[in-house]
Amino acid sequence: MDFFLDPNVAYLFLVGGVLCALLAIITPGTGLLEALALGALAVAAYRILALGANPWGATLLVLSLVPFLMALRSPKKSQLWVLLSLLLQGVGAYFFFTDERGWPLVSPAVAIVISLLYGGFLYLAVKKMLETIRQPGALDPQAIVGALGDSKTQIFHEGSALVNGERWTARSQQPIPAGVKVRVVGRDGLTLLVEEVS
Repeated sequence: MDFFLDPNVAYLFLVGGVLCALLAIITPGTGLLEALALGALAVAAYRILALGANPWGATLLVLSLVPFLMALRSPKKSQLWVLLSLLLQGVGAYFFFTDERGWPLVSPAVAIVISLLYGGFLYLAVKKMLETIRQPGALDPQAIVGALGDSKTQIFHEGSALVNGERWTARSQQPIPAGVKVRVVGRDGLTLLVEEVS
């Protein structure tokens, strides 16, 4: 178990646990990220219980959640918030394991490489998540208005039409014979309002 007491190893588990926890906030419900976060943080906690930790480093780690959550709430300034979150996380994790004089026990090379990887991955994850949130829904009910289709039955007060590869209940203000081109002019719930294309 001395392997887990090494500050560099504990640092890797701490950063990995924080990363999994942040990703679990973005994509809740799978359980996998939550379990990985819990496991990694438990290994880091073993080192903390055995040899202690710097409370200032812990405070910065907790504070790094605030700008991260702000990035999710403010898409226009998300890059600034993510950078601030990464800065707080990087400094907090680096100073989390210190000696009795307060000097970091983690190798600077390990801290720099892991912070760059962590930051790049987290930045891309937040960017993709925000792009997904900004996209309109794939099924826009009004997108069908203006589409062309074919009447499958006679349409007047009621009938059916094939529009965008799907069969719909349709109605029109003028009688439309079966087998002609129609244009969708509106919707009433799941019923299309159509007119004959002349």
